[in-house]
This record gives sequence, structure tokens and C-alpha cells, in this order.
Amino acid sequence: MARTGFCDSKPLLDLHKKADERRAPLRAWANACVPIDHWQPAEVDESRMAPVKMETECRWERRLSTQTNEDIIMGFHEDSRTCSDDGCMDKPVLLHPLGLQGLHSLQALVPSLLRREVELALEKLDLIWDRTYAWDMFLDMMRTQTQNSMPSADLPRPFTDVTRAVLVDWLIQVHEMLHFQAETLYLAIHLLNRSLRQIKVNTANLQLLGMVCLFLAAKKEECLLPEVSGLCYLMDNTYTKHQLLRMERKVLCGLKFDLSYCPPLHFLFLLGSVARCSATVVWMARYLLELSLLESQCVVFLPVQLAGAALCLSRQVLQEPPTPEGEAAWCLASSIHVGSETALLRIMHILASAAAKAHTRETCATFIKFSCPETMHVSRHPGLNDAPALLGICT
Repeated sequence: MARTGFCDSKPLLDLHKKADERRAPLRAWANACVPIDHWQPAEVDESRMAPVKMETECRWERRLSTQTNEDIIMGFHEDSRTCSDDGCMDKPVLLHPLGLQGLHSLQALVPSLLRREVELALEKLDLIWDRTYAWDMFLDMMRTQTQNSMPSADLPRPFTDVTRAVLVDWLIQVHEMLHFQAETLYLAIHLLNRSLRQIKVNTANLQLLGMVCLFLAAKKEECLLPEVSGLCYLMDNTYTKHQLLRMERKVLCGLKFDLSYCPPLHFLFLLGSVARCSATVVWMARYLLELSLLESQCVVFLPVQLAGAALCLSRQVLQEPPTPEGEAAWCLASSIHVGSETALLRIMHILASAAAKAHTRETCATFIKFSCPETMHVSRHPGLNDAPALLGICT
């Protein structure tokens, strides 16, 4: 830690210890109670997953490209749902037993099916209160993710990718210790990436900048916050409260008070719910997605691209037995993307390489975090240790 200019706070942030042993004695601890993580994979309704009797030729796999009237380009797979004379039923069925017969407009059917599945997914994830605005919310997520995107992965001097990875790893440990929500971490790293490119900061204040970004993200996402003096204590009192608040004003002015961000975690939960993914697949994808925070190459990709690549790689690693309904659901979920297939494969290549080396790196906070029973030990899955096989999947 000394080579990066950070204070030696490793004893405070040792994730190998129990939660009670590694908790920092903040003077005014506001987060003593661990909030319930409501971002769990949506339960699958068995009644909706009943097998549909159909012929082999009724399986729709031909890819269809269409442009919605909201000016968002999507590639849709031809799927459908049960229809009646009065229109489509509320119960979504991803396999149509009658094939193309009786379908008046396939171009209109597929976006309509996607809309219904997105509405159901947002409702299951408790992201909306009124289903009426679910689709508008999804369109806004797709639009706003392009804001404040990074045109390049290059860092300003004297910072390097290694220095940034060490700082992000330390922030992951602090975030875990403070029991913040997962969205807080992604927003903090996003603010850090923007601040490094828009604010002049020297190496000595890099750790202070990271803590300020986490503090700002917590102000936006959390209900309870620790005292500023407690944050200074986590940095071994290397910086004073005055320095932290002054850096906070500097960051807010540099970012023009724009803290908006749609994290890739939201897209991951949405895609996982639409695709009927199991809890293990979602946890593996969450692990891969958090590994992307350590990789500076991933800052140039959109959140939906990162989420889609993490989920796709997770399915490849786990190799769960496919079902007709699950494959049809995955085809529909994979239609939500922006960008080329080359970009998707490039992200998968980065994540596969990072996962294969995660247990040997010094920045292993994410590996330890996802090796506990609560996360189904996904970081210790044998498939992640075989680097050639993972890289072979991505190529």
C-alpha cells in the first residue's frame, strides 16, 4: 500500500476476519444494522413455466432487426406469446405453439412482448411502484446510460491502471465494511472515473478522492450515513475533516453537481429476470460484473453492455442444463443490447481473464467477498480457474 501513497489500513479492512472483528469503531456509527439486500433474483412462477407442446419447426431462432419508435436500436429474436381473438393475454408465454400462423404483424408483436416482459421484471424487482410507467422508465435507462460515458480508458498522469485498481479494491473493502447497498459502490467508482479525468488531483490525495466519491454516492443512495470523522478514521486520520469537505466541494464543482448514473447492476437484474436465470447464474454474473470495476478497460463500455456480457459469460461458465422455455427467455433478454457483437466478446474476454487471475492478485477483495456462503461461493467455482477454457469461450 505504501507504494501507492495510501495509508496502511489493512488491519482495519481484512476481509478474512469476521464481520464484527473487522468493523471500524466509528464515533457515530449509523449503519450498525445491515440493510436487507432486495436485489435478489426474481422467483420463477412455476405456472408460467409450464412446458408447451410444439413441433420442432415452431422454434423461432431467425434474428430480426428492428427500430422502435423511441429511436433505440435493438436486435430482436422472433418469440411470441399466447394470443386470442381479443388480443394477447396477460400471462406471458415465450413459445408460440402455432408458429407464424395468425400473427398479423411480427414487427409489432416482438417489441410488445419485450415490453410486457420488462414491465413484469421491473415489478418483480420492486423498481417501480406503478406498472404504467415501467416501459418509460426502461427507455429512460437506455437513454441516460450514454451520458457521461468515457471516450477513452487512458488515465491522466501520473496515475496508472495498477494505482487505480488498488484504490478501487480498497473502496470495495470500505464499502463492504460500511454495509452500503451495491448500487452505492457502482456509483462511487463511476464518480471516481469521471473525477480522475475532470479534476486535477495529485497522488497524495488519491485516497481522499476515492473516499469522497464513496461519500457522495452514499448521500445519493443510502438512508443512513457515518460521520465525516468516521471516514477520516478509516483513512487512519491521514486527512482532516476540513480536507475531506473541501475535496467534496471540489468534486461537486468539477462534476457540475451531476451525480446521475444508471448502474450496470440494474441492467443485470433486469436481464436476469427476463431470461429466467437461476440464482447461481445471477450471483456469478454479479461477481464478474464487480470484477469489471477493477479493469480500467471496461470504463468505455455502456452499463447494458457490461451487464449483458457478465450474464452471458456466467451462463457459459456454469453450463446449466437448457430448457426450451429458458432458451426462449434468453433469446428475448439478449435482444436488449446496444453495440456490436465484437464489443460483447471483448468484454467477455476481459472478464474471463480477470476471473481466472482474481485469486492470485493482491487486489482480491471482490474474490473474497463472493467466496462466502451468502454468495454461493461463486468466486471459487472450478470453471473460473481454467483460463484457457474461459478465453476459448470468448473467442
